[in-house]
Amino acid sequence: MVKHVFIKAQAASLIASGVDFLMTVFFVEVLQLKAVLAAALGTISGGMVNFSLGRYWVFKSAAKPIPMQALKYLVVWIGNLLLNIGGMTIMIHYVHANYMVSKILVSLLVGVFYNYLLQGKFVFK
Repeated sequence: MVKHVFIKAQAASLIASGVDFLMTVFFVEVLQLKAVLAAALGTISGGMVNFSLGRYWVFKSAAKPIPMQALKYLVVWIGNLLLNIGGMTIMIHYVHANYMVSKILVSLLVGVFYNYLLQGKFVFK
């Protein structure tokens, strides 16, 4: 069962990351926003998708009251946002990496080592 939940969590993360990345590219390439701001807006979009998928599909915890769950998710998500933006800032400004390479690398690390653990053990338990 745990393996099944992990796979679903990674699928939900992939979907949310797709939304995040598409929005980031749109904000940079179409609206000409700075990469870090665009990444923040993309992360917000992906976070909303990830919460919905986690609540209703991955962890099936829709029976629990949404306000407390949403508050817990928000706390974890703020950490996620700070880690993603901080990691991207380091990668872009100090390593001089491309913004998409930075976004992919940082998102993968944060997703596996931070989001999955805290969502499963704290938010949607």
